[in-house]
Amino acid sequence: MANNFLPTVSSINKRRIENFKRNRRGFYSFLILLFIFISSIFANFIANERPILIYFDKKIFLPILFDYPETDFGGEFETNADYRDQFVKELIQKNGWIIWPLIPFSHDTINYELKSPAPSAPDATNWLGTDDQGRDVLARLIYGFRISILFGLILTVLSSIIGITAGAIQGFFGGLIDLIFQRFIEVWESIPLLYLLI
Repeated sequence: MANNFLPTVSSINKRRIENFKRNRRGFYSFLILLFIFISSIFANFIANERPILIYFDKKIFLPILFDYPETDFGGEFETNADYRDQFVKELIQKNGWIIWPLIPFSHDTINYELKSPAPSAPDATNWLGTDDQGRDVLARLIYGFRISILFGLILTVLSSIIGITAGAIQGFFGGLIDLIFQRFIEVWESIPLLYLLI
């Protein structure tokens, strides 16, 4: 009875999926893109200058989600704790421990502890090196990919909604409405070319 609630895949769709799996380049490219997309969604947990979790004085802190003053960790200042500061790290490690992200830099974090001038070559700390301002290249790639792919997805969804709605209105009313919509679409499509011609 529980199987009645599971979606069933039609034989046509099964055949389409099998055809897609047989195309190895397309299928493996899809898997790689899916992995990178999922990784970029969780970019804050992969590349961040804030720890994921802090256990201090028998309490759990989540700096990746919330701001905590330095005084919560035995510091002197009421300002937000700077977890990259060696003094704050030592305070926390006296009575607890820290779990850092895989890449301890955010997209805009400047690494002031570089062994060579920026832009620097890849090393154990900065896996793809740094740019000319000392920011981690891999962290910037992850965050940049997230912005690009989400922008593309949102744009695709919005343009699909607008296109389906406009097509439905044209198909339902027809006549003059259809003609007006078609002229508007023609003008809209010619806008980039129109500026070039002028």
